[in-house]
Amino acid sequence: MKEDNSSTMEANEREILVSRIINAPREKVFDAWVDPEKVVKWWGPRGFTNTNIEMEVKPGGKWRYTMHGPDGTDFPNLIVYTEVKSPELLAYEHRGEGDFKEIAFTVKVTFEAEGDKTRVTMKSVFADPAQLKRVVEEYGALEGAKQNLERLGEFTELGNVIS
Repeated sequence: MKEDNSSTMEANEREILVSRIINAPREKVFDAWVDPEKVVKWWGPRGFTNTNIEMEVKPGGKWRYTMHGPDGTDFPNLIVYTEVKSPELLAYEHRGEGDFKEIAFTVKVTFEAEGDKTRVTMKSVFADPAQLKRVVEEYGALEGAKQNLERLGEFTELGNVIS
């Protein structure tokens, strides 16, 4: 994977793996991911906004939010955390809600310190190839994953992360 801050991405039949070097310390990058006031400012692809309903970052805790697409479509989401190790790891089950209930996958996000920077790696695993194909074709999951980490980088690198 590259050493600069551009995103790298790999995909196979059931997995999407995206990684990016963020020009901020690991603790601050992790905080941007778990603070309900910060995460809504960068989460998701470009053009999307978010409304938090609840966020409790702990094993068994839930993050329920709605992504608002640029076309006005609302995408209700539910994340159930399975593992939280601050500031190095988040693991969760991502589930759609409402009309998007059938969209489900697991995610493991690692935060590796590289000097004063952080390598964030996000691995999403789908139940079967058809599920991955659907989210790629219908929802642009590959580009969305890449933009998600790009927005995280932009948010943290602009000094928006407060100790």
